[in-house]
This record gives sequence, structure tokens and C-alpha cells, in this order.
Amino acid sequence: MSNFRIRTCTVGMVGTNCYLVYREDLKRAVLVDPGDNGAHILNTCRECGIIPEAVVLTHGHFDHILAVEEIRRAFKEITVYAAEKEAKLLGDPRLNLTASYGTGVTLSPDHLVKDGDILELAGFKWQVIETPGHTEGSVCLWIKEEEVLISGDTLFAESLGRTDFPTGSSADIIRSIKERLFVLPDDTMVYPGHGEPTTIGHEKTHNPVAFYNR
Repeated sequence: MSNFRIRTCTVGMVGTNCYLVYREDLKRAVLVDPGDNGAHILNTCRECGIIPEAVVLTHGHFDHILAVEEIRRAFKEITVYAAEKEAKLLGDPRLNLTASYGTGVTLSPDHLVKDGDILELAGFKWQVIETPGHTEGSVCLWIKEEEVLISGDTLFAESLGRTDFPTGSSADIIRSIKERLFVLPDDTMVYPGHGEPTTIGHEKTHNPVAFYNR
């Protein structure tokens, strides 16, 4: 039986999925997109008996970052990862939408990542896949050995992320999904930033992106 575990905390005003990813035998975790309700996320960590060693962001919108500093205060040695191409958005409350939906938050990651980087965290290898479109610096995270993709707001179950926010591009998100994600194995489990999990195979036959430009 695999030691892989993923726990979902749905947080904030738009129901963002924050994922706690860990190995049952190690109890060291990665928090993906702690978007709000830091107390709830921390309580879930305690319930699971896990200690977060890293925060990884799929992109920098308000609903994916608002609890980061609270997590940092609780775990002093935690490391925050984000895409190099998302650094400007994270540092600008107008671009990351906290000026409109929050209190004007800026965020400085500890490490910036780029396409193809492999992060060895919590006993897993996480491959960074750049998927611009929802934002210029959006990334997905592929844990190949567990056949898991965390897709942020790029790919949803039978849908895709909106592109009308700053740095978004409809052409880019369609290209990202078709050329970067639909090439992954069909049985890859997809955990999106909002909504229910899906698989790559299901999306290749049911997602509207699959029928664009035919």
C-alpha cells in the first residue's frame, strides 16, 4: 500500500482547495496553496499528525496565498516556493487581487522555480510544469511516481481557469492544457484549485479544451 496521502482543506470566499500532501510513514508535509483560514489548515495538520516543511504555490492570486504568512509564523523553518515568472504578481496587490478582495498583501517566496525543476519535498519528487494562461506564472505540480497532478487554476474537472485577470491569456491556457497536461498519462489523478478531482483521461474526452481548434 502506498504511503502517499493527500488531504483537502477547502478555504476562503471562493472555495479554494488547499492540499496537504504527505507520506504516512514520514509525517512531513507540503502545503499547496494555503489560500485562507490558516487556523483550519493548522488544525488539520495537527489532526493528521504532520509537520509542514514547505509551501508550494501554483500561482499568486489572493485566494491561494492569504494564509501563507500565518503558516510561516507557525512553522518558522518552513520554505515557500513559487514560480519565477509569478514573482512580480506576488509582489503587487493590484495584480494578485488582494487590493480588491483582501487587504493589499505582498508575498516574497524563499525559492523561485521554473519549468522542469524537480523539488524533493516530503519524500516525493515534484516536477514543476509551467502552464501560463490563468496567470503568466501559473504552474502545475506533477508527482510522477504517485500519478498525481496538482493543477491549480489551470485545469478543472470539465472546465478551465478564467483568463480575464491581470497577466491571463485564453490562448496560453488552452495551449498549456493541450500541450503540457494532456500529454501526461491518462490515469493521472488531477487535483484542481477549485472543485472535485478528475483524471487526465477524463478531461481529454470531456473538457471543452479538447475540442478547441479541431
